[in-house]
Amino acid sequence: MIYVFLAAGFEDIEALAPIDILRRAELPVTTVSITDNPLVVSAHGVGVMADACLADIDFSTAEMLVLPGGLPGATNLDACEPLRQGILDHYKAGKPLAAICAAPLVFGHLGILEGYHATCYPGFESHLTGACYTVNHIYSGNLALCLKKHSADLRHSFCHISGNLCLRSYRITEIMTATCFDSSLRNRFVTFHQYLFCHTFTPHFSTVITQS
Repeated sequence: MIYVFLAAGFEDIEALAPIDILRRAELPVTTVSITDNPLVVSAHGVGVMADACLADIDFSTAEMLVLPGGLPGATNLDACEPLRQGILDHYKAGKPLAAICAAPLVFGHLGILEGYHATCYPGFESHLTGACYTVNHIYSGNLALCLKKHSADLRHSFCHISGNLCLRSYRITEIMTATCFDSSLRNRFVTFHQYLFCHTFTPHFSTVITQS
C-alpha cells in the first residue's frame, strides 16, 4: 500500500497528480488525512475527501509514504507527531519515502537526510539538516525528493517516476502516452526505470538523494 498524506494547505497538483498517475498504474494508493476529519482543504481551497484518517492506518503495511508540498500543508505535516514517528519507523525499516517541494523539511527535521544530497523548494534549504543541498534531480537510496520548478512537466515527471514502482516497460509507455508526457523527458524516465529494477531495495520516486 502507498500512503499519500494530506494536511490542510497541501499543494493541489503535488498531491493529486501523483495519486492520478499511481492509480492509472493500478498501484494500491490510499489518501490519508492527518486529522480525524477526512475532508482536507488544499492551499487553493479545494476540498478532498481522504480515503482514511491517520488513526485508521497501519504503517507496517505501507510500501511507500508520500508527502505533498504546499504551505501550510508541509508545516502541518511536520507538526503531526504520529506521522513523524511513522515516517521514522518506515525509514529505519529501509522502505521508500517521497516528498516534493517544501515537504522534504519533514525529513530534514527528523534527521534522516544526514549524509545525503537533497533538494527542496528554494528557501527551505536550511531545513534539510545534515544534507548537501542540490538543485539537480538525482536518485539513490530509499529517499526521494522533488524540487518544484515553474514547469509543470517536472512535477509531471515526479508523478510518472512514482508509477515506476512495479511496472513493466510497456505499461510505463502506455501511461506516458495517455497523459501526454513531455517526450523530451522520456529518456530520463526510461533511465529511472532501468535503474530502479537493477536494485534490490523497493523502487521509489523520481528525484532521489545520493550519498555525499
